[in-house]
Amino acid sequence: MTQEKIIPTVSGQRVIPFLTFSGNAEEAMNYYIRTFPDSKLVSLRRFTKEDRGVEGKIMNGIIEILGQTFMVLDMDKESCPDFTWAVSFYLECTDDAEFDLIFDGLKSDGKVLMGPVEMNDFSKVTWVTDCFGVTWQLVLRKKS
Repeated sequence: MTQEKIIPTVSGQRVIPFLTFSGNAEEAMNYYIRTFPDSKLVSLRRFTKEDRGVEGKIMNGIIEILGQTFMVLDMDKESCPDFTWAVSFYLECTDDAEFDLIFDGLKSDGKVLMGPVEMNDFSKVTWVTDCFGVTWQLVLRKKS
């Protein structure tokens, strides 16, 4: 990834998830871009020696996952809070292939908290915490 300027208006979204990583934000960004189809790097800015932060680490990164903008930041391990499953990202998958692709990517080195199981209006439901500690709820609605 190369140094790029942050785009002031990243999308039409007013609420954008902001994920803080303990020194591995670039690894996380690349992981999410690989794991989710139609995902991409939007912009990247690294800490310089003039900034308050570890030089070369991510000051602000913006990625897009399935049309949703996410911002990321690197923080030193001592100050960085842990992620918790109390906050998760809910994703309605379009078909079995998409569900399976994303689930397989997230569970790799992650932890499956539930499922996949059939439940109510859904043919598949799962909660999975990925290798960075971020929890995702994947669902696939039954076809009517």
